[in-house]
Amino acid sequence: MIFYRDIRYHHRHINDGDGHHHHQNSFFDDYNNAVNEYKKSFPSKANVIENTPDPAVREMLVHMEKQGCETCFDRFDSQKPHCNFGIAGVCCKNCNMGPCRVTKKSPRGVCGADADLIVARNLLRWVAAGVAAHGARGREVMLALKASGEGVLNIPISGEAKLRKSAAQLGISTEGKTKEELAIEVAGILLEDLARTVPGEHKTLKAFATKERIKKWQELDILPIGAYHEVFEALHRTSTGTDGDWENIMKQLLRCGLAFAWSSVLGSSIAMDSLFGIPARSTVKANLGALKEGYVNIAVHGHSPLLVSEIVKQGRNPEFIQLAKEKGAHGIQFYGICCSGLSAMYRYGGVIPLSNAIGAELVLGTGAIDLWVADVQDVFPSIMDVAKCFKTTVVTTSDSARLPGAEHYGYDHHHSNLDETEALAKTILKRAIESFEERRDVPVFIPNYEVDAEIGFSVEYATSRFGSMEVIAKALEEGKIRGVVNLVGCNNPRVMYEKAIADVAQKLIENNILVLTNGCASFPLLKLGYCNAKALEKAGEGIREFLGSDLPPVWHMGECLDNARASAFFRALADSLGRDIKDLPFAFASPEWSNEKGVGAALGFRLLGINSYHSVYPPVQGSGNVMKYLFEDTQKTLGAVMVVEVDPLKLADRIILDINEKRKALMW
Repeated sequence: MIFYRDIRYHHRHINDGDGHHHHQNSFFDDYNNAVNEYKKSFPSKANVIENTPDPAVREMLVHMEKQGCETCFDRFDSQKPHCNFGIAGVCCKNCNMGPCRVTKKSPRGVCGADADLIVARNLLRWVAAGVAAHGARGREVMLALKASGEGVLNIPISGEAKLRKSAAQLGISTEGKTKEELAIEVAGILLEDLARTVPGEHKTLKAFATKERIKKWQELDILPIGAYHEVFEALHRTSTGTDGDWENIMKQLLRCGLAFAWSSVLGSSIAMDSLFGIPARSTVKANLGALKEGYVNIAVHGHSPLLVSEIVKQGRNPEFIQLAKEKGAHGIQFYGICCSGLSAMYRYGGVIPLSNAIGAELVLGTGAIDLWVADVQDVFPSIMDVAKCFKTTVVTTSDSARLPGAEHYGYDHHHSNLDETEALAKTILKRAIESFEERRDVPVFIPNYEVDAEIGFSVEYATSRFGSMEVIAKALEEGKIRGVVNLVGCNNPRVMYEKAIADVAQKLIENNILVLTNGCASFPLLKLGYCNAKALEKAGEGIREFLGSDLPPVWHMGECLDNARASAFFRALADSLGRDIKDLPFAFASPEWSNEKGVGAALGFRLLGINSYHSVYPPVQGSGNVMKYLFEDTQKTLGAVMVVEVDPLKLADRIILDINEKRKALMW
């Protein structure tokens, strides 16, 4: 672990203005030494091949090397040595007088911004980008829910129970109203909370957050106006010569965190579950061995479920299955990459989960995919190079996310063609069948590894299975379940690919901690058998006794947006126990996080009073004050801190220690 207290000490001397240059030099030496030590922990591609927990990943990396195909692991190696200024967060490009770097020679930028201000501004812009990312794809579904209610979009409202429950919680009268009428009203509130400009009450937050948290956020003056406004304000106050107070910048960071959690995530989740329905528990095949030769193989990749849902629906149409067979295929098969794949997987069945975003190139490298549907986010431009090698057709579906060389069949910038959803889906399916015909000579390499995985967990499923959440709450109080951890996040070549997640999960279940998972981090847990009841053999005695013989110790809750399911699970347990969430043995862990949404997700849970745990540092090591704020000070204000430990096993130990401390404080 890299300690930051000495850095903070020397940085304080700089800010005290004592004029002693040796204090500045000492500070810069300390943070540079810390960054250099951190960089030594970054694995190489060779390390990944030797230590990855998934043998299919190992075989694909070796295979693609022989084929001369570059992957993200090659590019990560070629980037070394990584820039110390970037890692520490002390590079500022917010105006054209720079870019400025905080160094021994120049401890302030041209405008006078010091390390604290530069680091804080950079971090705020990251979180603002995360709010926009989840919010933008959520807006598409909110618009779709409204359009379905209005009859513009020919997609049925499948989650009526969720829609009616959400409407009631939002204060909408449901008596005598059709689901279409409620869809229009609910979508209206969600869109208003997303885009409010005139200051007013954030209705989703008020309806779903606890009174204790709302009071705390009011005291801190961090209640958001709306997601759009807080992003707008974040960019405004970090623009040239505006907010020069790093602590005020961090206050806006918290507002963005709340906008992220309650609009970009929860608001989007309500719209998705209302339109498409909540997951049902089912069993799927996972990993590359589940790829099927001889089928029209279609991978769906990204985060927007709208067009994907129609593509999967039309792919089950006998008309297209017959067309595929006429061209020599056995049928049509769908595969899930990243969150579009997970969303389709748990809602429609028969969509096989293969990989998170980092492993997308490896899936393409099998040569088994005929068409790749790329919508938005975590679709790296490098997939085009691999797709070209294996003649895979890549289709983009959003004006927000184009790829050079890809074919485009999607929604326009104004979403004025939502009524063309069915026609777009049919066009894409026809293109997939054509691509199958064109690729008959492409050799296929499929590592023979697959496993059964249980998916579709939620508060609704748990209530149905156990009769009430009180049963789980009692097991938590009695200690059969020592704690509950939401283990999620993206992946990052800075740590051993997927091993950090698997190592943390293994240690947690051994210690009778129930693990919830979603998004990219869930793929190794699916592939390595942790979402299978057989994984109980690896779990502690208490959790084995409680779960019985057919429930896995890791509950798969869906895509990254389904962090909302985890927070709802925490809330339901807290309500059952009559306790505040912040006091209970809960944790949020994203060991391998890598992007702006990952920063926002962790912040969202810390705002609930739940610690976040990571094996990757945020870019803040150039500021002792910002590190202290994240790692210590928010304990007093929010009841939670960010914890970073680059060794995943030690990270798991810290989670277990903190959970036990929570239990001790509760006298459990």
